[in-house]
Amino acid sequence: MSRFKMTGEELRHAAWWIIPALIVGILLSLLIPRPEIGVIQLSDAIDSTTAEALITQITYARQDPNIHAVVLIINSPGGTVVDSEAIYIELARLRATKPVVTWVSGLDASGAYYLSSGTDYIVAVPSSEVGNVGVIAYLPAAPMILEDVISTGPYKLWGSPRDTTMREVEMIKQGFFQAVTLGRGNRLKIGPDVLSRGQIWPASTAYQYGLVDQLGSETEAYDEAASLAHLWHYKMTDLYVASGLSQSTSVVGFFQQTNDGSKSPYPSQAGIYMLYIPALPSPEK
Repeated sequence: MSRFKMTGEELRHAAWWIIPALIVGILLSLLIPRPEIGVIQLSDAIDSTTAEALITQITYARQDPNIHAVVLIINSPGGTVVDSEAIYIELARLRATKPVVTWVSGLDASGAYYLSSGTDYIVAVPSSEVGNVGVIAYLPAAPMILEDVISTGPYKLWGSPRDTTMREVEMIKQGFFQAVTLGRGNRLKIGPDVLSRGQIWPASTAYQYGLVDQLGSETEAYDEAASLAHLWHYKMTDLYVASGLSQSTSVVGFFQQTNDGSKSPYPSQAGIYMLYIPALPSPEK
C-alpha cells in the first residue's frame, strides 16, 4: 500500500492543478446559464381570465430556449368549454417541442383533467381528487314573447333551441372522451362505460384506473420533467413572473356571488361547461 502514498512535495504539486480546476468549475457554473424547468399554476376555475394568464405562460415557455420542460401544477374544478379547449390547444403546441408534466396538488376535475390528459405524465398527491370526465350545461331560456322586445328571428334572443344545446353537449362530451383516450393511450385501464359516469375518484383509485401515472410529491414531478428533458443540473422558473404577468393582477371570480356574500358552485350564466360542481349543503330547516 505504501506505493500509493503521496509525498508532501507531490501533494503540493497536485494542488497546483486541483485548485485552479475547482475555481474554473465554479466560474463556469456561474457564467453558463443552467437549463430551466418552467412552473405554471392553475389554482382556480378555468374562465377567460385564468385562460389568458395560462396561455401567456405557455407561449413564453414555448418561445424561450432556456425553458426545457414545464410542470403544470393543478388544483382546479375545471370551467368553461371554450377556455379549456383554448388552453389545451396551446399545451399541445408546447408539448410538441418540450415535455410537460402535471402535478395534482388537490383537485383535478373535468376541464382541469382535460388539460392534464394532454400532458406527458401525471403525478398526483394520493389524497387529491381526479376525474369528473364529462360536460354540464345550463340550458338557454325557452323562447317567449316579450312585449317590449322585438327580434329578427325566433332565436335571436336565446341563441339556439334547447335541443341544439343538448346535441352540442353530446358532441363536446365525445371530444372530451377522445382527448382522454388519446392522451392516456394504453395506460388507461377503464372503458367508456366507467369513464362516462362523470365520477371523481381519489388519486389512489385514479392511479389504478390509469388516469394518473404516479402518486407522489411536487419534487417528484420536477424530477420526471427533468428526466423527460434529459436534464441533471437545472433550476425552477415561475412562469407567472417570468412572462411579465403582474403579481397584483386581480382574478375575476368565476363562481356566482350569492346575496350573503358566499360563493355558489354554480356558474352565473347559461352555457356548456367542463366543471366539477360539488354537492350543495342541505338547507337548514
